[in-house]
Amino acid sequence: MTRAVLRESDSASVGALQYFVAALRSFLRYCTVAGLIKTDLSAAALAVTGRRRSSLPKGISPPDAQALLRSCDRRQGVGRRDYAIILTLLRLGLRAGEVATLRLGDLDWRAGQVVVHGKGNRVDRLPLPVDVGEAIAGYLRRGRPATVSREVFLRSTAPRTGLSREAVSWIVRRACVRAAVAPVGAHRLRHTLACEMVRAGVPLPEISQVLRHRAGASTMIYARVDVDQLRGLARPWPDGTVQ
Repeated sequence: MTRAVLRESDSASVGALQYFVAALRSFLRYCTVAGLIKTDLSAAALAVTGRRRSSLPKGISPPDAQALLRSCDRRQGVGRRDYAIILTLLRLGLRAGEVATLRLGDLDWRAGQVVVHGKGNRVDRLPLPVDVGEAIAGYLRRGRPATVSREVFLRSTAPRTGLSREAVSWIVRRACVRAAVAPVGAHRLRHTLACEMVRAGVPLPEISQVLRHRAGASTMIYARVDVDQLRGLARPWPDGTVQ
């Protein structure tokens, strides 16, 4: 039965495969009622839910992250802006919209902190790493256009207003093209920070605090990233090996 369902799945759509399994189960129940088989095998037919498999969270490699940063021409104002944005995404794990809505008043230089306005009107104060602070200060002093707008990161062309969430992701994708790495969006850099913390052995509750997840279940997806630890949980096969 399993072989039949799998063979049908190679060519049939999800809907057609669900009809096939329903018919197969009905046939097996009929065989039981008619006395052709002694045991009802209908429950043994593979279920077809149509749900997609959830993918593992993916970051980018440290060399690719460095390539993105090097691709920004910091001799130009736009390059300083892009460098500061990408570094902020990598080091703080902010969402694209959170970077776009950063305002000058959110930077507490004396305390070395930044105020982040997140999803659901959530407001958090995060430590401002030295390298991120230096990158933002470099843009503010030698790259940010003179304007009345209070957003930290501005458009490079008129009108000189703040960036949108889509513009932040587009900045990351353009950097990927310049660096000749596989194109990713801003959220992949958030995954990068989380994956690096998992590999460094940071407990999931602390990762949840850094990413500012409201529910712990949102952080649990990163537990699947540490394959070595997951292997330790696998039960051995009868021959004593772990598959």
